Amino acid sequence: MSDSDGKKTLGVRGGGSRPGNVKQSFSHGRTKNVVVETKRKRVVVPKPGAGKSGGTGPIGDPSRRPAGITDVEMARRLKAVQAAKAREVEDAAKRAAEEKAREEERARRRAEIEAKEREEKERAERARLKAEEEERLRKEAEAASKRAAAPAPAPAAPKADAPSRPAPNKPLAAPSQRKNEREREQRPSRGKGRDDGRRSGKLTLGQATGGEGGRHRSMAAMKRKQERARQKAMGGSVEREKVVRDVQLPEAIVVSELANRMAERVGEVVKALMQMGMMVTQNQTIDADTAELIIQEFGHKVVRVSDSDVEDVINEVDDKEEEMVSRPPVITIMGHVDHGKTSLLDAIRDARVVAGEAGGITQHIGAYQVTTDGGSVLSFLDTPGHAAFTSMRSRGAQVTDIVVLVVAADDAVMPQTVEAIAHAKAAGVPMIVAINKIDRPAANPTKVRTDLLQHEVVVEAMSGDVQDVEVSAVTGQGLDQLLEAIALQAEILELKANPNRAAQGAVIEAQLDVGRGPVATVLVQKGTLRQGDIFVVGEQYGKVRALINDKGERVKEAGPSVPVEVLGLNGTPEAGDVLNVTETEAQAREIAEYREKAAKDKRAAAGAATTLEQLMAKAKEDENVSELPILVKADVQGSAEAIVQAMEKIGNNEVRVRVLHSGVGAITETDIGLAEASGAPVMGFNVRANTSARNTANQKGVEIRYYSVIYDLVDDVKAAASGLLSAEIKENFIGYANIKDVFKVSNVGKVAGCLVTEGVARRSAGVRLLRDNVVIHEGTLKTLKRFKDEVAEVQSGQECGMAFENYEDIRPGDVIEIFEREEVTRTLD
Repeated sequence: MSDSDGKKTLGVRGGGSRPGNVKQSFSHGRTKNVVVETKRKRVVVPKPGAGKSGGTGPIGDPSRRPAGITDVEMARRLKAVQAAKAREVEDAAKRAAEEKAREEERARRRAEIEAKEREEKERAERARLKAEEEERLRKEAEAASKRAAAPAPAPAAPKADAPSRPAPNKPLAAPSQRKNEREREQRPSRGKGRDDGRRSGKLTLGQATGGEGGRHRSMAAMKRKQERARQKAMGGSVEREKVVRDVQLPEAIVVSELANRMAERVGEVVKALMQMGMMVTQNQTIDADTAELIIQEFGHKVVRVSDSDVEDVINEVDDKEEEMVSRPPVITIMGHVDHGKTSLLDAIRDARVVAGEAGGITQHIGAYQVTTDGGSVLSFLDTPGHAAFTSMRSRGAQVTDIVVLVVAADDAVMPQTVEAIAHAKAAGVPMIVAINKIDRPAANPTKVRTDLLQHEVVVEAMSGDVQDVEVSAVTGQGLDQLLEAIALQAEILELKANPNRAAQGAVIEAQLDVGRGPVATVLVQKGTLRQGDIFVVGEQYGKVRALINDKGERVKEAGPSVPVEVLGLNGTPEAGDVLNVTETEAQAREIAEYREKAAKDKRAAAGAATTLEQLMAKAKEDENVSELPILVKADVQGSAEAIVQAMEKIGNNEVRVRVLHSGVGAITETDIGLAEASGAPVMGFNVRANTSARNTANQKGVEIRYYSVIYDLVDDVKAAASGLLSAEIKENFIGYANIKDVFKVSNVGKVAGCLVTEGVARRSAGVRLLRDNVVIHEGTLKTLKRFKDEVAEVQSGQECGMAFENYEDIRPGDVIEIFEREEVTRTLD
């Protein structure tokens, strides 16, 4: 305001209107005198009826309206107040309705309980009446049998002076007979409204069986008919005693299977489901919660089981020591393909198997048995390469007892020999070294023994504990000593098994035969496999139709350590799958279906590969995991040794890197198999994987990483060990906003009119909705507007409009918390 002289004045309330001077102080010691005018406070008395048109208080009274508030704004605020009151009324009505519904539910439950009590009383009364009626009928039957057994009275002699009467055409019946006939006529029919149900005279066999010709009725049917008639005459229905069953309930079940487990009619189960509002058929699947309600309604007990519980029927059985008997050892011959492994196998077979029994059967079955001169029986596995050996170990089928490592005396240790040593050590089985080709002029057994020292294989000639035998597959030299060494090692192991139990074995190989169907070569490990047994193997199941031994002969049974071909599968299993005998075919089918489903889910799961990130995540989840296994292949031996030494230096007391295998040359399919069995990635330094290895790695989900600089390889492994590949997420709070009002906008939904009270609001940041300091929603913003424009951010002290993505439960007074996430890397000290 200004005075009459044009000078600016300040208005001060209180008292009458009087002028005066006020000194204002500024920074740096500056002051200024200002003329002020004090005005009396205006008191506004609301007129009568003003509250009806404009409301009460500052919203309805224009005289008390805050400065700068338009009529439209005042109308909007009035509307908001009215809407709040309407919501309060609506909430009160809703609470009253909920309370009424709860009261009705309690009344319904009380009525059900009373109805059940009445039903129990009626059932007890009917049972009592039934017992009394049976007792009465029994007494009547005894009285009738006594009357029938009593002799009939002799007829009285006619008097001589009695007048003679003319003889009637039909003889008169005795009074007792006429009385019985009248009782039979007046007695109500006991049948279901049929005249032939009445018994007249004596009951003949033809009448009891339903007459001559037509359908004959059994005595049990006649008794059931009489019982129903008695119950109907007593006015009650036939009550069967309820059998309460324990119903095993998985996570999902078919309606027909549910009815079968309850021993109830399918139609009754479907009817009960329809009464619950579920329109289903007998072939549809329902969830466990719904099935539990149905089971309880039919009066049975629920036994919750998991899908994996189907395998409980094949749980491992602890064999007693007195039931164990000795079994032959299982030997796998491994080594480089050019070192005479195949020739050694042929030599052993030709020397120990009767002529005519070998043929192509032994090679086809992939396993055979040999008897030594000392009478010991040995089971050999002919596994080409190491793929089957590794797959068996990866599936938990530890079938090999002894490994025979074949090394050529004129070639010494080769890369695949080192791989065979790594496989044998990983399997944890004893090893026997067979130095082959001893008959060659360039043979040097000492060099072989020396080279084996570099790979921690110390033979007995070098004061070690690994047996070594010099053999020749061509001349047959040393074959007897090799078999004796195997028998000695088997005797040390004291191999035993229980033949009197359900059979368990491992699949050596499997194929689809055109004439015989799926055929699996199985090595029995425990128990005895017999013809006719029902079994499950991996994702397949079947019934033993035939057993064929290594000589091509059909046998009735196979004991521990005996290899046989099994016919009767419904599909082809994989090498290494475990065979278990079950009691019923339904159990075998259920287990196979569960395994097939689990395998599909595992293959379909995202990120099923064995990567460094997943290894570190697994290490975090399991505190016992303190090692990160890897495989290393390099171009030269020096690089491989340097990488292994660098790996040994990585880690601390919590985590360390373990090199499962290091070698020279290209990455082969064998490396992929070992990596899959151990759950490790393959590191290639200046080498590449061949085609078959790449295809296998893609199929098995094994990660292959290529490097040309050692430091890059070391840094990546160190990053995996320190957690760099799974960075820690940190949240930074950048702002807060208060919701002043909520608007309904078409095509957008609810929009919150907000005031940024602290920091800044960004469109790309994450947001949380707080109500009474409780987080009720976390998500992202759909829109951030300043007036009518979409903006990237809004500073503190400014108003804006916000809309949440897929969430509209926002109210005035809520607080919006704006935050950003950043990755914080961690390093290994």
